[in-house]
Amino acid sequence: MATLATLAPRSQVQATPRTHSPKRTPGWSTARWFAILSALSATTLLVHGYHPLAEDGGLYVTGVEHLLNPTLFPHDTAFVTAHLRFSLFAPLVAGVVRITHLPLPWILLLVELFSITLTLFAARLLLRRCLPGDAAQLGGIALLAAWWTLPVAATSLMLFDPYVTARSLSTPLSLLAIAFALDWTTKESRVAHSSLVLSLSKDRDGLRSIAACIACLLLAALVHPLMAAYALAFVVVLVTAARATGRRRLWLWTLLTVIALASAAIIHLLAPAESPAVIAAAHSRYYWFLSQWRWYEHCGLAGPLVVFALLLRAHLSRAADALCRAAIGLGLISVLIALLFAHDSAPTHLVARLQPLRAFLLLYAVMALLLGAALTRRALQSQRRLIRLLPVATLLAIAAILFACQRRTFPASPHLELPMRAAANPHNNAWSRAFLWARDNTPVNALFALDADYISLPGEDAQTFRATAQRSALPDYSKDGGEASITPSLATLWQQGVTAQTNLSTEPDARRDARLLPLGVTWLALRSTAVTTHPCPYDNGTVKLCRLTP
Repeated sequence: MATLATLAPRSQVQATPRTHSPKRTPGWSTARWFAILSALSATTLLVHGYHPLAEDGGLYVTGVEHLLNPTLFPHDTAFVTAHLRFSLFAPLVAGVVRITHLPLPWILLLVELFSITLTLFAARLLLRRCLPGDAAQLGGIALLAAWWTLPVAATSLMLFDPYVTARSLSTPLSLLAIAFALDWTTKESRVAHSSLVLSLSKDRDGLRSIAACIACLLLAALVHPLMAAYALAFVVVLVTAARATGRRRLWLWTLLTVIALASAAIIHLLAPAESPAVIAAAHSRYYWFLSQWRWYEHCGLAGPLVVFALLLRAHLSRAADALCRAAIGLGLISVLIALLFAHDSAPTHLVARLQPLRAFLLLYAVMALLLGAALTRRALQSQRRLIRLLPVATLLAIAAILFACQRRTFPASPHLELPMRAAANPHNNAWSRAFLWARDNTPVNALFALDADYISLPGEDAQTFRATAQRSALPDYSKDGGEASITPSLATLWQQGVTAQTNLSTEPDARRDARLLPLGVTWLALRSTAVTTHPCPYDNGTVKLCRLTP
């Protein structure tokens, strides 16, 4: 990190004019960039894996499945449809399935590839407004791809997910909005453009850039309103950082901070009182509260701000400086709001529910782009061959580390869970095989009970039951807890389901039946070691499926 401050020596900064020379070395062609981004997209998928029905990916897929077949999930349907209220992502995917007549698994894979390519394209547009030189820009894009599944501090987010969610589209749209915002906030960002953005290069007054920025923000809001709001906040802070100078900038920073804190205070004060079930659902999300983070997890917030400060000292360009100032400002405001208003002991958790620290997702993406581009440019300026090869070696090492992390995260599942893999493949996850058996051998109106924490069990790999089995299930602690925490009306039902399924595989039949039969449960998914007298027509040595009979 210490070398960042020396990326551009002071004498070099003073000698280099702020405006670009009209004589420029011809850049890479559009066809070459298209080939590079396509190859990098495929490589990103290969390195970081693909698990379409795991974690939040399963939640979104369940919503799509319900839209395609409304007879699915007749029990506790609210946990399937809750996230459909404010997002058009699931209806969009369902519409593509209906129009193309392709199976949903193939559409999900195509959406994943499209989102990766769109993200890398957005990264390219953003970097070309900050730093000249195709090789340097490729270094920034490559670092973003290598960091693809990097955790964003302890926010329970990854930079990008190895599955399809609404963030798969909202994040590249947010990066595009930031790129277009640079066109009408900094003069230096108006560099010569290739045919990829030829229409934008002809726009002298920035009106097209403003319209493009607004359009990207609106599209992002249609698929993920919360993340779009943080993208809008980034753009607002960016305008402040780029347009104002001197004392005026200080006053505008102060005004923005006061407005943000005042808004959070009003939301906190006007929030309605919460029931014990709603509070329990909020407390199940430890990452909402900085007081529950481990000490080293706070480094995930401080680290990017330090990197941006060092990049700011390097004076990469006026556009890059504006991005760094905006990132530092937005990061500090987000942390301040979380510290003041997101407390686990508070009587209400509305501000915590808005998760202000999610703003760091965009900060991580911008940090990867600027850092990778700056270090690559610095290395290429060296006369020593070993140093010039250092960016490639570093990227390969980072990619290898993230690949290993993904294999440890999903050790019992194939690295690429592609549609063409046979459902009965013995290499598939044992829990997934059981869920697929349930899909093919139980009635559509079946209601399953599983261990409340089944998704966290060793070897389960966070594979979601509903998305895989296409059958109803009582709410679980983890994924459905997330739905209940942001939709308070589900909290009581969630708490009831979790209580009924706690220690499900270790309880005797009498206790299990007494808790589950009144809820209408007809099937059990138990660990194979569970003792039961109920008939279990499926048992693969890890999990067994049993009929619950009165």
